[in-house]
Amino acid sequence: MFTSVSDIELDKHQIEAGFTALQARICKGLEELDGSGHVFSEEYWKHREGGGGRTRVFQNGNFLEKGGVNFSAVWGTAPELIQKALQLQGNSHQFFASGVSIVLHPASPLVPIIHMNVRYFELSNGDAWFGGGIDLTPIYVVEEDARHFHRTLKKTCDAFDVQFYPKFKMWADDYFYLQHRNETRGVGGIFFDYLRPDATHSKQQLFDFAIAVGDTFVPVYRDIVERRRHLPFHEEHRRWQLLRRGRYAEFNLVWDKGTKFGLETGGRTESILMSLPPLAAWEYDYTPPADSEEAATLAWLKRGVDFV
Repeated sequence: MFTSVSDIELDKHQIEAGFTALQARICKGLEELDGSGHVFSEEYWKHREGGGGRTRVFQNGNFLEKGGVNFSAVWGTAPELIQKALQLQGNSHQFFASGVSIVLHPASPLVPIIHMNVRYFELSNGDAWFGGGIDLTPIYVVEEDARHFHRTLKKTCDAFDVQFYPKFKMWADDYFYLQHRNETRGVGGIFFDYLRPDATHSKQQLFDFAIAVGDTFVPVYRDIVERRRHLPFHEEHRRWQLLRRGRYAEFNLVWDKGTKFGLETGGRTESILMSLPPLAAWEYDYTPPADSEEAATLAWLKRGVDFV
């Protein structure tokens, strides 16, 4: 158990409750958006030291081929990875971590993959911070959708701090980047980490911001889904979708910090790898024709694009 003061303990439980409620709202919104009558399956799991999570998975819906909305609240001895990163002395530091993470893989190649997570991390020495982000990975980049997505995120950020969007957008460009491919995972979004309370932002304000990011998820995705879900597509579109899903899997398995953290701290493997697509493909040295839709999408996959 923590030895921190009771008001920090209370904050911890309030944050956990807030993330629990966020998961429920997002699942309800996605069930309504899919419209198939399917609901998320639910599974509870326990962490090896303390706490656990609730994994919710949706499969074979009207537009959603596979999706997961995970909640967790776990605690125990701080992982060596965290202790090294924060240059902590000794090995008795305890941690508490809670959050919500989402990845959705639509059936149609004309509807983008989307990811979101918000999280809170606390150490027994009193250090605490928020992290998270939301990003869009279209199989085919549509400029209208990308601009709407980024403008919506900017509006959410600006309600708390006008410096958030430009800072977190740049951070997302750098984070959601496949270094071995020299391309971004998609059109980016926002990403933030180690967001600590300070003289400008209280802990409550940062928590409110994290929840606001979470509550932006369903409305902004609904706008894009409704524009694209009924458009016809052909076999070449599907082939390209599987190749781009391969890129998505590469990022999550090679570069994603959340995947590494979950696996290294004894999280539930099935829940952690929920982010992987149901089907993906790799073709050796595939290069699309220069004047193709696929080549046009690759031209967008670079850092520093001003979508606002």
